[in-house]
Amino acid sequence: MPDCRLYLITPPSLADAARFATEDLTRALDAGDVAALQIRLKGLSDDAILAASERILKVAQPRGVAVLMNDRMDLAKRSGCDGVHLGQQDGDPVAARRLLGAEGTIGVTCHASRHLAMEAGEAGADYVAFGAFFPTSTKDTVHQADTALLEWWSGLMEIPCVAIGGITAENCAPLVRAGADFLAVIGAVWNHPEGPAAGVRAMNAAIAAA
Repeated sequence: MPDCRLYLITPPSLADAARFATEDLTRALDAGDVAALQIRLKGLSDDAILAASERILKVAQPRGVAVLMNDRMDLAKRSGCDGVHLGQQDGDPVAARRLLGAEGTIGVTCHASRHLAMEAGEAGADYVAFGAFFPTSTKDTVHQADTALLEWWSGLMEIPCVAIGGITAENCAPLVRAGADFLAVIGAVWNHPEGPAAGVRAMNAAIAAA
């Protein structure tokens, strides 16, 4: 496997979860290496998130893709996800470990903070996420990370790091070279003009060429 791998995040809203799973997601995951998929659906009821997750899990898990629930460790447990991704206000990695067990994958958003990343590592996180590295339309950019942060972390720690925020095939090379273990992307895949499969192929080609 490459040193740096692709980490997909679902589009922020799904008009048709069934069509997304059977068409867009299937094509994306069959197009090339994808390490993980984060279910990030804002503004939906718990039942709607669980229903969408069931469809997504049936596509992703048989393909060897780890599926993580954004924010909600309780829904991660109920849905059968492989783990949870926690924001700074979304709970404690120690509590998530108690709930999800030793095999659950726990990631933590650490923005551009070395301190938060060290705390997450000490609390048992399986990976830390840094960003945003570039402007993104997904949410307001409050924290700006740089490649020096990735170099520092990858040179010091064994815990993998994820780079997130406006990452595309055109701008990702410095992040790969700086030591990012995973590149988290949304628009670069789902909004690719030639479709999600082309987006995955482009990202993997850019990672390999970096």
